[in-house]
Amino acid sequence: MQKNSMRLEFLSKSINEGFARVAVASFISILDPTIDTLADIKTAVSEAVTNSIIHGYGHEDGKVIIECTIENSDIEIKVMDEGNGIKNIELAMEPLYTSRPDLERSGMGFTVMETFMDELKVESEYEKGTCVVMRKHIN
Repeated sequence: MQKNSMRLEFLSKSINEGFARVAVASFISILDPTIDTLADIKTAVSEAVTNSIIHGYGHEDGKVIIECTIENSDIEIKVMDEGNGIKNIELAMEPLYTSRPDLERSGMGFTVMETFMDELKVESEYEKGTCVVMRKHIN
């Protein structure tokens, strides 16, 4: 398969999280992934988008951008925001750590993304935003 890509931009509202899941799942469906693989990818996207909305912007409106690229059987998904950024990425990626205990967050978002995807990279600059890059190979 030749390279294919899509870009999606939406407001940082919780109601858009489901839209993001479905949009990415629809886009990658051309690779005919298993139901389990598709569910894993949708869950990872949900976690990344939710982090952008809750931790990136809090109660402020902002934009969340998803870029998804398919090349051969490899998928790369970038979830980006221009929100608060992450002060300490290493700490934020620790299981059970949350910067928003007031919302009873579980602190498992990055752990879930790492578990369900083949590769996870987080780039962030405090008060400038975050880019989560996830990769998955479809057999």
